[in-house]
Amino acid sequence: MSASRFDDSIVAGVLNHMNGDHLDDSLDIVRAFGALEATAAVMTDLDTEAGVWTATVDGAPIEVRVPWPGGPLTERPQLRVAVVELHQQARERLGLPPAAPH
Repeated sequence: MSASRFDDSIVAGVLNHMNGDHLDDSLDIVRAFGALEATAAVMTDLDTEAGVWTATVDGAPIEVRVPWPGGPLTERPQLRVAVVELHQQARERLGLPPAAPH
C-alpha cells in the first residue's frame, strides 16, 4: 500500500519551515536514522507515513526516508508533533541532550 499525500500547500509549508528554521534538527534526524556521517540535510518531502530528507554524505546527496514515530498520520496537526518527537528520538539515539523547546 502506498502512502497518502498531504495537500501540496501543507507539504510546502512544512518544508519551508524545516529548511528555514530547523536545518540542525534535520541533520540530527538524518544522522540518527540513516546517515550518521551526513554533513548537511534538507527536508525534501513528506507523506502520511514518513519524512524524506536529502543528506550530504562525502559530498554526494542521498535520500533518507524516516517513518513517523507511532505510525501513519491522518491530519495536518499531527505533523508538528511527529517531527518534534522524531527529533527528540534522534537526539537520544545520538547521545545528545534534549533540544530546547521551539
